[in-house]
Amino acid sequence: MPELPEVETVRDGLARHVLGRTVTAVEVRRDSSVRRHDGGAADFAGRLTGRTLSAAVRRGKFLWLLLDDASSGEAMLAHLGMSGQLLVRAAGTPEADAHPHLRTRLHLAGPGGDRVLDFVDQRTFGHLMVADLVPTPDGAPAGQGSALAALPAPAVHIARDLLDPHLDRRALVAALRRRRTEVKRALLDQTLVSGVGNIYADEALWRARLHGRRPADALRPVQVGRLLDAAAEVMTQALRVGGTSFDALYVDVNGSSGYFDRSLAVYGQEGRPCPRCGAAVVRDAFMNRSSFTCPRCQPRPRVRLARASAPRPTGTPRMLP
Repeated sequence: MPELPEVETVRDGLARHVLGRTVTAVEVRRDSSVRRHDGGAADFAGRLTGRTLSAAVRRGKFLWLLLDDASSGEAMLAHLGMSGQLLVRAAGTPEADAHPHLRTRLHLAGPGGDRVLDFVDQRTFGHLMVADLVPTPDGAPAGQGSALAALPAPAVHIARDLLDPHLDRRALVAALRRRRTEVKRALLDQTLVSGVGNIYADEALWRARLHGRRPADALRPVQVGRLLDAAAEVMTQALRVGGTSFDALYVDVNGSSGYFDRSLAVYGQEGRPCPRCGAAVVRDAFMNRSSFTCPRCQPRPRVRLARASAPRPTGTPRMLP
């Protein structure tokens, strides 16, 4: 699934190629691509036609395009799911009609000629919808790409991400340490901190020398801080090279792949030497996915046992007060 660097790469491309353009027509080629839009495909198309795309905004893994000016109170929200892509093409080119997994198309008019914005999704877990904007819980700008302190209602539960200048870092450290769960599960909780997925969680844990099964509530503040720094660092580095692409399912708006996969230390590196100590990277099952760790740099924690009183031997008389 695309994580923060991949979604930010797409957001930046949209900001450069579609803002200021007006939607002249909408084709919904598969209704499932707008399944979460109240009113269905016809209403989705009707609410977009004639609107101008004014800002491209991202919060964690969520992406939206503001419609008209801030007073409109609406946005087109996109969630890329496992394989969703937003591709910008010049209208009428052969490339614009060649993709077998085209689900929804927006026809755009503007300076430099007409374009199309295509939502392509092979595995069909992604979706588009037009949603009302609601105020941000903390009153700060909703995300990267706009100063507006409002976000689509379906994304209101999504926490700020580690690259957001309005993130309350001290509160996040305290909240993560209160979670009675494994630290990797806490790091993936998008209501706690957004944007981190399986790839960058494994890379951040490796950099912080922490095993993902460490209890979050047993970590010291300095350890949590080191982990958050590592996650922010690895995502910033990935963003500089367009994110991580393992196949053609993730591309930017021009169809180009990122290449941070060449810099991964542990994710997907089972059996290869750890770049830090040389031990063979191991893979473990995790939430229907995989976790990759260095057994030497990230020792597995001991299982915490619940404290229990020792049983009283049979026949031993009770001591009365």
